[in-house]
Formats: sequence, C-alpha cells, structure tokens
Amino acid sequence: MLRMEKMEALVGEAEAHPHPHVVVFPIPVQGHVNSMLKLSELLSLTGIHVTFLTFEHIHRRLLRFTNVTSRFARWPGFHFATIPSDLPFDHPNSGPQLMEFFDSLKITSIPPLREMLVSNRRESDVRPPVTCIIADGTLSFTIDVAQELNIPVIYFRTISACSFWAYFSIPKLVEAGELPFGGDADMDCPITCVPGMESFLRRRDLPNFLRTNNLSDRFLQFIMAETLNTTRASALILNTFEELEGPILSQIRSHCPKLYTIGPLHALLQTQIADFSPSVSSNSLWEENKSCIRWLDSKPLRSVVYVSFGSITVMTREEIMEFWHGLVNSGKWFLWVIRPDLLAGKEGEDQILTELVEGTRERGYIVGWAPQEEVLAHPAVGGFLTHSGWNSTLESICAGVPMICWPYFADQQVNSRFVSEVWKLGLDMKDTCDRWKVELMVKELMEKKMDEMLKSADKMAKLARMSVSEGGSSSCNWDKLIKDIKSMCLLQAYSHE
Repeated sequence: MLRMEKMEALVGEAEAHPHPHVVVFPIPVQGHVNSMLKLSELLSLTGIHVTFLTFEHIHRRLLRFTNVTSRFARWPGFHFATIPSDLPFDHPNSGPQLMEFFDSLKITSIPPLREMLVSNRRESDVRPPVTCIIADGTLSFTIDVAQELNIPVIYFRTISACSFWAYFSIPKLVEAGELPFGGDADMDCPITCVPGMESFLRRRDLPNFLRTNNLSDRFLQFIMAETLNTTRASALILNTFEELEGPILSQIRSHCPKLYTIGPLHALLQTQIADFSPSVSSNSLWEENKSCIRWLDSKPLRSVVYVSFGSITVMTREEIMEFWHGLVNSGKWFLWVIRPDLLAGKEGEDQILTELVEGTRERGYIVGWAPQEEVLAHPAVGGFLTHSGWNSTLESICAGVPMICWPYFADQQVNSRFVSEVWKLGLDMKDTCDRWKVELMVKELMEKKMDEMLKSADKMAKLARMSVSEGGSSSCNWDKLIKDIKSMCLLQAYSHE
C-alpha cells in the first residue's frame, strides 16, 4: 500500500514537471549542427524541453542565415545556450590544425557546461532539471562532467554506421598487422579485419587519417579513443536505418547494445512536422542561393549533375580546374556549389571564381551555397557529384539520386565504398582528380548506367521512406528513444524521493 502511495505521489510530481529536459551538444561544424538541430526539433515536437548548446559564432550564423528564431518559437520548451569560442568560424577543421580545433572545444566547453548543469538544479531555474545530455560522439569530456552530477549521456554519431564501425575496429587492425601503412603502400590491398567488410574493403577505403606510418599520430589516437569511449555512454543514436546498414548495425550492437537508429533524420522530421510546416527546415551556416531552383526549373528531367563537396572540403586551384574541365567536357548541365572558402589559400580566389562563372554560362550554374534537400528533390537533377559526407549521402538516398563519390576525409572514404560496392547507388572516384576521369564518370552515371543506378536508387529511397513512416524501423526506434528519455526523467524524480 505504501509503495502504491509513493508511486501516486511520484506521478503527481511528474505531472507538476511533466517534461524531461535534454541538453543537445554538437561540435560546431555544419553537418553536425544541421543534424542535431533536426534532432532537437523532433524532441521539441514531443513536448520535451531542449537546450541546444552551441558556440556563439555558430549561433550568430544560424540567426543570420536561417529562420531558427521563428521556427523554434513554436516550442516554448526550446532554448539556445551559447559558449564563447576562441577560434574563428573559418578556422580549418581538417588537416594539421584539426587537433587545435578539438583541443579548443574541450578547454572552452567544460567550465560553462558544468556551470549550466549545476545552475539548472537550483530552484530559481525556470526549466526542469536536465534529464540527460545528447552529446556529439567526439565530445567524451561531456561524460566526465555529467558523471559528477549523475546525469546520463547519450552519444549521437553524425557519421554512418559503417564508418563508425571502421573507427571502432582500428585496434583490431593494429593487432592484426593491417595498420600502419604509409601513403606509398599498395592502396588496393584488401583489409580483412573489419568484421562484416572482409570481402570488399581496401586500404584506400579506410579513413584517410589512417594513411600513416605513425600510430602515435595525435588525431588517429584521438579518434580511436573517442570512438571506444562510446561504450561509456548510456546509449548511442545513429542517423541511419536498419534496411540500409543492418549487417553492420548487428556488429555495433555486440558492443553498444542500446542503439537507436532514427534516420534518415531529415526525412523523419519531415514526416513528423508535416502538420506544422510542409517546407524544408534549413539549418545552414551559409546563405542559400535559391536562384538555382529557378535555373533547374528550366532544365529537362534528370538532365543536371548537382556538384557539392560539403562544408569542410578544401581544394587546390588545379583540382577545381580539373573538375571544371571534366564537367564542361561531359556535355551535361551542371549545378555547382563553390563555397566562399573552398579554394585552399586566398590568392587568386576572385580571379578563379570569375573564370569559372564566365566559362560555365553555356552548360552550368554556380552558387556559393544551395538549399541541398530542395535541389536533390528537383526532377531535373539526375546525379550528384559529392564528397560523400553522411548527411549528403542520406539526402541523396532519400531523393533517389545516384552519386559519383569523391571523398575528402574521415568517414567519407568508407561511405563512398559502400555507395558503390554494397548499395550499388553510384560510382567511387576516390584518390583521382583529372578531367578525363571526371568526364568519364559523369557520362557513365548520366548515360550508360542511368537506368541501372536509378532502379537501385529508387528501391533504396522507398525503403528510406518506409523506415520513417508509422510502423517503420526508424519511427519505432524514435518512439522507443522518447519513451526511454521519459523513463529517465521518472527515475530521477523517484531517486530524489
């Protein structure tokens, strides 16, 4: 009887503070901010209080280039919190300065994160106590801070399951003698010690930071440690769906049994938010040039190659010119996103952009940034020349658009191999950059293999849509995640009794 009375009192207390409170904390990079803001919007839809913790320079760009203020005003439980940053927005997030980026994140984030979590427990705070943190899976210091306050942390990895599993398998590769290897090694040599990938993975398909003879490389050690730290988190969220990466997900679950696959996240959001906003939600850190949609409107069905290398890729002048010649020589229409900071170094930036724009008028269209989901959904787009970032890959899959993959770094090398060899959704052009290869690949995708690729792409697009529909795998996993977060809230209330 006493137990029943205690539970009734607990329910009464939960009704007084009925909503859990989740802190969402991405690293300050376009792809991570985009997907974790979509996650925050989905959480807000369920009535959960959300604090989106980001850096001041990222918040300023969101306010400048998106409608986040009006969009999130619909959810009274949503709140932005910011951290000062000692690095500028255009600080290189790749190459030799990458560890400087992550070192700065840790140093600047820990004090304000701890203070926010502590102050949130004071009675004067208008928001409910923090139920859990959903942290980017490369921010393991969040676990250290949260454990002090007995707050659970759920990891969100914004990369594919196959890339995550490749990262997780690095110690196994070292133990088997398949690492290290330098850049002068035979890059087509098979890699046999990543479970589930034995039959098709090559050295060149591993993340590019593994192309080293130095196993003490700081970034390699950092990624390995951060990935293995996933087992310390309460659970893992992946932006993927069971029908796409099922066999690899089974491998991951042997180490991370509490795994929620809730992707494609942008499609799940569109499904859930349709009654509120039928349009695509933009979380862009650059100004989107929507004039390209009018240009696409004037082009025939599946006649245009969309070209975008994402938010981080940096290219030399020579690489840009090889792509330009290849695209022009293919004879196909192309829409090319040339980010303001795409060119390595600033010397001659204005000149090369002028040359490209003038030389492209006959066959193409160049913009600084595009509304990508809208572009890929346009009927005129027949192929996507991509860097194989995971958001771009998923958006292409959902739109049923075949890909030509030119990966730049990190997870993108693994993604491109799966696109070409496992899912049969495109062609892999990694480690080559010459005009003849670009022309050949574009013609192959848009002519010779168009019907074959479209058939595979359409089949996978239907599976993606089914996964986020009611009763689909991702939709059910989403419901389970929300139920488990609410259970955490109830348990916390019970523990304070």
